[in-house]
Amino acid sequence: MDTLSTVLDAHRARGAFVLRCEMTSPFAIAVRDEAPVALIVMVRGEAVLTRGSVDPVVLGPGDVAVVTGVQPYVFADRAETPAGIVIEPGGECRNLTGEDLSMTMGLGTRTWGNALTGDTSFVTASWELTSHVTSRLLDTLPDVAVVPAESWDDPLVGLLTAELSRDLPGQDVVLDRLVDLLLVAAVRHRFDTTPGTAPRWWAAASDPVVGRVLALMHDDPAYPWTLDGLAARVAVSRATLARRFAALVGQSPMAYLGDWRLARAADLLQDTSATVEQVAREVGYLSAFAFSTAFKKRYAVAPRDFRSAARRAS
Repeated sequence: MDTLSTVLDAHRARGAFVLRCEMTSPFAIAVRDEAPVALIVMVRGEAVLTRGSVDPVVLGPGDVAVVTGVQPYVFADRAETPAGIVIEPGGECRNLTGEDLSMTMGLGTRTWGNALTGDTSFVTASWELTSHVTSRLLDTLPDVAVVPAESWDDPLVGLLTAELSRDLPGQDVVLDRLVDLLLVAAVRHRFDTTPGTAPRWWAAASDPVVGRVLALMHDDPAYPWTLDGLAARVAVSRATLARRFAALVGQSPMAYLGDWRLARAADLLQDTSATVEQVAREVGYLSAFAFSTAFKKRYAVAPRDFRSAARRAS
């Protein structure tokens, strides 16, 4: 697989919380659900997203916003409108006095709002992000990354909104896959159209030398790669590879490989029942002790404790 595919292949939305919202002004929703990744797709009207000290972001029809990080934000008809609705972890919605609004604002299957047909309509999707491999990519995005409607014409936006109007068997899985695809498309489009915002390895992946080295390491992290071995595979000298890789990626090939192996290991510890020894071998460590030492240095916790904490959280 290409470099981006290996980064995103580890991520799958499962049980994404997806709703079509119909709102009539004035409205302001304080989102405090602590979801690490969310998508907002504007269907009709205009709304403003305000988060911390960042300037308010205005969204219009067809715009898509990728919201990352667990910090709360407010989504409103105007930046000045005070929040009257709070979305809490688990998708629970309440007013400021704590009253549950899930019944009073429910408008049918996966539809929610304060009007049957509001002057503002949007789709929101939020879900857990458990992949440490994928977070290496999403961590490079700003808190709110917007793909303007006029800059792309992606059919996934229409497919997602159309699917929400149905109530068919298997819809949960379909919606999970659609938000996965829309996230990939939005991230890819943003990095391709806004030079300088992508992580350095993104641009380096298109380099004829460094891109091949990245693909080799991503595809087979368990292989006992050395600088000499990698240089030989791409037919350049050791010095040329080291210099070119550092210039494009910002770290040495071996340092990058170490980071990649540990991110893959973190995902394996969370998502599989493989022993620590098996995980160590799968990501290229000859001994569980060496792996545990490197893992604890990176994540400040031993692999077994990391796995236990992940399971408790899930």
